[in-house]
Amino acid sequence: MIADLAALLAPVTPDAFFADHYDKAPLHVRGDPAKFASVLSWRGINRLLDMTHAWTGTSLKLVLDSQTIPPESYCIRAQGRDGGAQLLQPDARLVQGWIAKGASVVMNDVDSLTPGLASVSNALESAGLGKSQANVYISWQSHKAFRTHYDTHDVWAVQVEGEKTWNIWEGRADWPIPHPAFRGQPQDHHDQARGKLRGTVLMKPGDLLYLPRGWYHDALAEAPASVHIAYGVHAPLGMDLVNILVERVLYDAEFRRPLPRQDGSAPARFALTQRAGLLGQRLAELCRDPKVLEVLAQFVAGYRHQRGGYDILASRGIAPPSAGDAAGGDAPAFRVVAGGAKPVRRGAEWVVKTASGTLPLTPPEADAAAWLLARPDITAAELAQAHPGIDAAALVGRLAGAGLLAPAA
Repeated sequence: MIADLAALLAPVTPDAFFADHYDKAPLHVRGDPAKFASVLSWRGINRLLDMTHAWTGTSLKLVLDSQTIPPESYCIRAQGRDGGAQLLQPDARLVQGWIAKGASVVMNDVDSLTPGLASVSNALESAGLGKSQANVYISWQSHKAFRTHYDTHDVWAVQVEGEKTWNIWEGRADWPIPHPAFRGQPQDHHDQARGKLRGTVLMKPGDLLYLPRGWYHDALAEAPASVHIAYGVHAPLGMDLVNILVERVLYDAEFRRPLPRQDGSAPARFALTQRAGLLGQRLAELCRDPKVLEVLAQFVAGYRHQRGGYDILASRGIAPPSAGDAAGGDAPAFRVVAGGAKPVRRGAEWVVKTASGTLPLTPPEADAAAWLLARPDITAAELAQAHPGIDAAALVGRLAGAGLLAPAA
């Protein structure tokens, strides 16, 4: 889990981030595969996609070489969870058929679906950066899903699997918002407004990339498969003050009065100008009103999504279940973070290299470790089934203690 903004940015400090990068410039933070292992894994992706009724043709999208695939091409008609209405539901066979052709998968609005995914959003929101929403992007080597573009929010990209090269351009749009005025801009506009290439960033598992709102970028998978989670953070805006003022002027009679009637004459136009000036003055006064400022401060401080917080048994005064019961029989998984490690023979002994030295293994353990380290993630139960002659739990524990495995989502 990601505890807070400091853990997300490490080794960069929050103070350095806010001084040099926040809303100013991109930032690439290198990490190790263990850093985001608890956020999401291939096992976790499959588990989420298997929640069939949670997905529609809107929440799960497919994109092939920058072209969005119509939902009708990978969905079937199914009965919805709410009210029984018919909707388009992704079909595993059809989705995987498109994946075989190179289609990228976009899983929208996932930030509350698992504790690991939620931990990053909570870290961003707890730092007062705004409302955080996350999408998962699964892409394949040499297939670009999206052309050069900017986002209408800050982007925090967390790389969890494979590698991806990001092109970061010099151009930046001036604080765009999710409005047709910005979303309707043609690709020719973006290709010109992006400017010169500022640099490229190769994202590897454990890396973090921050892009301020409006910064032009595009990306291409470099490994056979790449997975990153894009956390879009929407900060409160000056326009939100206008919304607060709209509520406040309901109680000001001057704003409820009719505007001067217009008949095309100069006096009528002058009267309207005078009234507009008066109302502008009243708005300026309201912007300094202590009550309005208090409402604004509370709005900015509380600008985050409501995510989680359930403890049903506690609400009835019942003690929570033990950790083992709470797991619901779902064995913990571990992600392989060794980066190509494998057992080697030294004389009559078998060892596997670790960051701090070597870990000795018996010949049966060496076979099991070679099988395990060739996979993206593993559970002790799966290891025991494949290699029943060893103490699977003990071997997984030793490999995890040596830094070759990390708890996975």
